[in-house]
Amino acid sequence: MWNRQRTDKDLADPGDVSLGHKSVQRWNLPDGWVISNRPAHPALVSEADYIAAQDVNAARGPSPRTDPGGPGKRRYLLAGLLSCSMCGRRMESAWSNGKPAYRCRHGRTTASGPSTGRPRNAYVREALIIPHLAALHLLLTEFPGETRRRRTRRGIDVRCRTAEEVICYLRQQQITLTYNPADGTLHAGTRDAAQAITLQAS
Repeated sequence: MWNRQRTDKDLADPGDVSLGHKSVQRWNLPDGWVISNRPAHPALVSEADYIAAQDVNAARGPSPRTDPGGPGKRRYLLAGLLSCSMCGRRMESAWSNGKPAYRCRHGRTTASGPSTGRPRNAYVREALIIPHLAALHLLLTEFPGETRRRRTRRGIDVRCRTAEEVICYLRQQQITLTYNPADGTLHAGTRDAAQAITLQAS
């Protein structure tokens, strides 16, 4: 039997997109199931051995959680803000070596094989982008001829200093970041702006 279930990508917390996505198994409708009328190949495991193994597994119970970076503790600051310059798709959050990262498989999924000429997966670590966010904010908010001394409002400095503040600003202004894996650059701009800001991300 095949296609009884599918894997969807849902937000881990709709109220906080920085937590990224999680994989959710859902049942497909029975009319979409594919059932073989006869065995496609000799069984690798006998039915008796399979039942015995299931009994052993059930007796052990669920495995203890030992991963300190489990899905509940993973946080992606740039989730939903990054897109791929090669295909235009939004980059997905991916936990890698205990740290947050982002990747784009250009539309490929586990159910679809790679198409001919498909570019290699794009990948960038969050730690490569975060140090550039303060400079990015200055470039996005500074107008020609403006001096940085004017970045005050009633004597209060309104510049974003932390990465979290810049990320909040990007979300409020609906500014997207486009990563180009070919040269390791990051482009930023509003949807309506004619110009784009480019930063070296590596």
